[in-house]
Amino acid sequence: MATIGVFDSGIGGLTVLNEALRQAPSHHYIYLADSANAPYGEKSSDWVAQRSLDLCHWLVREGCQALVVACNTATAEAIAHIRHEMPAIPIIGVEPGIKPAVHQSTNHKVGVLATQNTLKSDKFNALLASLEGDCEFIPQAGLGLVPLIESGQIDSSEIEGLLRQHLQPFQDAGIDTLVLGCTHYPFLTPLIRKILGDGIQLIDTSEAVVKQLSRKLEEFQLLQSAPPRTIRFYSTLDANGLVQLAKQLIPSAFEQHSIETSTVFIS
Repeated sequence: MATIGVFDSGIGGLTVLNEALRQAPSHHYIYLADSANAPYGEKSSDWVAQRSLDLCHWLVREGCQALVVACNTATAEAIAHIRHEMPAIPIIGVEPGIKPAVHQSTNHKVGVLATQNTLKSDKFNALLASLEGDCEFIPQAGLGLVPLIESGQIDSSEIEGLLRQHLQPFQDAGIDTLVLGCTHYPFLTPLIRKILGDGIQLIDTSEAVVKQLSRKLEEFQLLQSAPPRTIRFYSTLDANGLVQLAKQLIPSAFEQHSIETSTVFIS
């Protein structure tokens, strides 16, 4: 029986949880939103690294046997350190899908919408440097998007106006592929397609992340559980608010799992 911990600075990791429930519904899940400290994208690298490690330790104490760092910023700043500190369990991170974007783009112009910290991280820039070919990448920090998503304003005129500003450099460059480099951003897919058109290819790595999780669960011989299956939602700010947003954003999570929820303080 496997209990899998998924954490993010807020609700963005629900995109990964939703894919996990689609691919591997027979596990128990603990979802931890550090909403009291969201967003991570503009915090110092040292703070993100230490906070991410603290949250992972907390999830392990709660019984998690595998962890998904469902935050691009936390992965970029902390994943190597977390794996070093916790070698006995699978640790799965997320990163912008620039490798698949290279193969999918036909005009070799790819936009990367991500947080400021992800774009400036050594991990991201090393990933860019490792790629071969003549693909041009246009990076853009999505400043201000995460707080609006966190407050549930996914369809608001305010977020559409801000998103249009951030997407303008991609339109000017004539990209045909856009990498969603933050787990929050897939929730904006309808708005992005409204602005950029249906012809744009959007790269969201949730599916690949969960496939890697499944491989690691098999490698570590963590078997799937028998019903009843549970999802425990924790938030460092407002667990009830988290669950209400989750019901709107990933309703499938509530169809086959019993739900528990709690607001927690993690120092």
